Amino acid sequence: MVSRSYTMTSPVVVMPNSYFKADMEKLTQLVANMFTRVVAHNDRLPLGTQKPTRFHSRAPPNISVSEYMQRVAKYASLEPACLLIMLIYVDRICERNPTFTISSLTVHRFIITAAVIACKTLCDAYCTNAHYAKVGGVSMHELNSLEVEILRMMGWHLVATQEQLEQYYFTLVRQDAHMVLQSDVVAAAAQKSTTAQAE
Repeated sequence: MVSRSYTMTSPVVVMPNSYFKADMEKLTQLVANMFTRVVAHNDRLPLGTQKPTRFHSRAPPNISVSEYMQRVAKYASLEPACLLIMLIYVDRICERNPTFTISSLTVHRFIITAAVIACKTLCDAYCTNAHYAKVGGVSMHELNSLEVEILRMMGWHLVATQEQLEQYYFTLVRQDAHMVLQSDVVAAAAQKSTTAQAE
């Protein structure tokens, strides 16, 4: 059942059913929005529940999650699948490391490190760590250490199936108040038409 009502005047962006066809800027914003929601939730948790890690900074960086995500996606030349698998990495790491949280103190270092691993895992060609470090605003030595740490935290489980990537994409769009899948718009229109005929 379609849970939201969509009209031509609704302030929503219609997203294609395939993430391959999604506008990269909008897809990047979707992923950034998810990270932002996770950070907002976790920042409300008691400090005692968060164990310090290599990803922790002393204070939140001055750049927002959205701006940082857009910067990384643009200058690291991320592909759609790279953006989505970063969220899969979050779930895998948190499942294996219950005390780790994505917060305002960890999210930026996590994003750039996950982006590096995603590119190396999914792309035929990718940049050097020196380039990624410059994009992310960290030293290459720090990025190298973070890369090793995130690999350890995931147990080197780096790949994802096409079905997993699609499911994460569908969930992202459906959880965002300003975007909607094309298939959901069609389903909503068909449901509306069926209801009108029944009346």
